[in-house]
Amino acid sequence: MLARTAESYLDDAMGALEHGRAERRKALDAMPVPVYLADPDGVVTYWNRACVEFAGREPQLGRDRWCVTWEIHTTSDELLPHDECPMAVAIKEKRTIRGEVAIAMRPDGSRKAFIPYPTPLFDHDGEMIGAINLLVDVSDEQASELAEQAARCRRIANALCDRATSDMLRTMADGFERNSAALFATA
Repeated sequence: MLARTAESYLDDAMGALEHGRAERRKALDAMPVPVYLADPDGVVTYWNRACVEFAGREPQLGRDRWCVTWEIHTTSDELLPHDECPMAVAIKEKRTIRGEVAIAMRPDGSRKAFIPYPTPLFDHDGEMIGAINLLVDVSDEQASELAEQAARCRRIANALCDRATSDMLRTMADGFERNSAALFATA
């Protein structure tokens, strides 16, 4: 992560929202971390340049919903539909989401592991007006964790007598290794 914490960047982004449109955009555009906004229906209404660099694509204003990434996968390489991603959950349930890790699939086939910080935004009357999300790249850390998880699965598989369970663990290990290798390639 950068020299500062994700929460301090989020505090800065939230502070920027209190300014007029031009000041807000200038402050968010200057942030070195990906930050984007969505309306109460999840339609992406703003993203900074760091989002484009992170996602490997230019989001489609008014068309993209919930996220700026092309595809999202779980750490076990299962497709995570955009309408089930942390930002979607935060908006639908009107609550902050913390502690999730996801894999952004980019159009060029590369991947980025990230921790999202989706935070609903409310007006003075308590009505939700949208949400802000900050994405923290954790590709290096996640690649190492996935490699360790693959090794654990293989150790357990080798210690078991039950062939079906051993095969399942080896398949899981293969998936963790693929994800780890893909993240190391782009980190």
